[in-house]
Amino acid sequence: MESEREQVKPNKGIFDILKEALTFYVKNINFIIFTCLTSLPFFFLMVYFEILFQKIMVETPEIISLLPFFEKNYAYVYVSEIDSGGVMHIEMPRKSFSNDYLPVFIKLGLIYLVPLHVLELCSAVITMDSASKLKSEENYRCLKDMFKSSIDMSIMKGTFITSLYKLFWSTCFLIAFPWIISNCYMLFRDFGYYIVFSVICLVAFTKLLMVYLEWSAIWNMSLVISVLEGIYGVGALRVSYFFSRGNQERGLLLMFVFFVLGLCLRLSCVSLECYKRGYGIFLQIGLLTVVNTLKWVSCMIYFYDCKEMKMEKKVDEESGKDLAK
Repeated sequence: MESEREQVKPNKGIFDILKEALTFYVKNINFIIFTCLTSLPFFFLMVYFEILFQKIMVETPEIISLLPFFEKNYAYVYVSEIDSGGVMHIEMPRKSFSNDYLPVFIKLGLIYLVPLHVLELCSAVITMDSASKLKSEENYRCLKDMFKSSIDMSIMKGTFITSLYKLFWSTCFLIAFPWIISNCYMLFRDFGYYIVFSVICLVAFTKLLMVYLEWSAIWNMSLVISVLEGIYGVGALRVSYFFSRGNQERGLLLMFVFFVLGLCLRLSCVSLECYKRGYGIFLQIGLLTVVNTLKWVSCMIYFYDCKEMKMEKKVDEESGKDLAK
């Protein structure tokens, strides 16, 4: 028994999973072409979504100042304009949150919840299904075969049910982030303890982010299980939770890597004002699409590794019971 346990492979580390996913992606040219072509609808919608989203990010300080719980909410702003005759003061109406920004937030929410979610799901299902078949067929499939077997409606429908659970919980977390910050502000604004407010916000935000990333690993693995194992909905979440037990730290770190990559791409694009020029936003979304593909391949590898670990543990336990008898 001891010699058998010594031969058991150790769990793959995060860098091992990322390296294997990147190697798998780079070595399969047909897979690269296939995923790029099948991701085009998601790509173009994402361009439109990111332009609106990044404009909102830039204008966040002004949006916050328009919220009801801020005291400095003036009806007009004054702009000075110099002409040949001297200085002329122009009184301009201040922007309104309900008229200028609320419709944009509603539009972003609707795009995120319906078309963007569906297109991202389709891209994820096709990517994981094709990657799993490539893995089982020793990394060779022609483009024609990939497109022929790219869409299985039964898998797509079942995985869509699983994705609704993921969408619900992830949306709750996305709402929780600004809710925590606004509540912290409301609690401490009268005391003037801005350092305390900043520290509490940072701690609460970090803790919530860690929980979100840890749960994201479980949600994403449930999608992998739906595609590869044909288990959907609550059943997929239960199996994913079972395989994730003991691997929470690996799952968190794996999701953290892709979270940081996505955040860096967005912040660099915002700082360079790519949403104004056009070409930069296309480059950013192109890179984001590649990162998204690598994420799903990594989740597939992570699932296989967790499953193998659980199966080996089960065999060891059954062997121990037989020896005890």
